Amino acid sequence: MNNILAVIAFLIFCGFLAVLIIHVPRLDLIAVIAVTVALAGWDLVQNLKGNAG
Repeated sequence: MNNILAVIAFLIFCGFLAVLIIHVPRLDLIAVIAVTVALAGWDLVQNLKGNAG
């Protein structure tokens, strides 16, 4: 159940940032958001795999 909630939270986070990109289409902002989503995605994958460190 926690994994499902984590994936849903990640998708909502990505949706929120997508709205920001759509309304403020700046290259530097898109780069920062891309790095942020990549780091959050990496953390999500590690969490789903069960690695603690």
